[in-house]
Amino acid sequence: MNTLVKDLLENQTKEKIQKPNCSTRAGRSLLAFYLQTKFKQIINHDRKSDKQIIIDYDKDFLERFTNRLINRPNDRILIAISGESASGKSTICSQISKCIKELNLPVSILSADNYFKDISELIKKHGSFDVLRDSGYDIDSPQNFNLELLKKDVLKLQAGNDILAPEYLVNGTGKSKPSSIPVKSKKIIVVEGMCTIYNNLNKIFDINIYIDLDDIERKRRFFNRAKLRNQNEENAKKHWDYLMKAGKKYVASQKNKSDIILNGECNLEYFVHMIEYINLVTNNFHEE
Repeated sequence: MNTLVKDLLENQTKEKIQKPNCSTRAGRSLLAFYLQTKFKQIINHDRKSDKQIIIDYDKDFLERFTNRLINRPNDRILIAISGESASGKSTICSQISKCIKELNLPVSILSADNYFKDISELIKKHGSFDVLRDSGYDIDSPQNFNLELLKKDVLKLQAGNDILAPEYLVNGTGKSKPSSIPVKSKKIIVVEGMCTIYNNLNKIFDINIYIDLDDIERKRRFFNRAKLRNQNEENAKKHWDYLMKAGKKYVASQKNKSDIILNGECNLEYFVHMIEYINLVTNNFHEE
């Protein structure tokens, strides 16, 4: 375990405070101040690590987020995770899923990629997904996502309602199955996908996280993934060239909308321990 995180975990178990009355604004304000202090402690410890997970963050984010907790305490917490292709979004969400199971965290994960619009008829017309892409069809353009449905579903989850999300089939058919994936409305809702920052969709989220990774490492990951999927080298190169252009145009250009920028090459074990610490902090209040 990273020694800095280990120290945090050990020290936190010794630290107990009187649990504030969160039914009052004053109690929520006290809790918000406590969380601000702890977040800054996490930032300071992370900066001393051999490989930081937090590259940068919006200095106004913390006050904005805690004010939201004070003013709307009953809303679910909405977290968006975006970034270019092969930056590590899905890998980090896998780690979150692992922690959910191990720590029994009240978290639901929604993949925004399932909100791709159905393009099965276009693919049939062109003969294949690859031919459609090579014809100049801009697959990752914001207009090819059902952003209004995504926004509607996320707001339903925030209000405490379960949803049935669509399912976009990744088998090359371009088919989308409506109302197919059940998603529970738990305390924390994580929405993963590049389109979470499209068309100001980011404004509905409490925390916008951007996963950043240099192009060389992203390319290495992408081609390794292509081999696992038995994708031929020529086609993989064509798709990578498209993703590079689309990623810079639609995703990287929106990075400044994020609240926190995370290192896509961070040590995932360290990431898990950071989640453990955050979980411990938020559950370490006690009744006298």
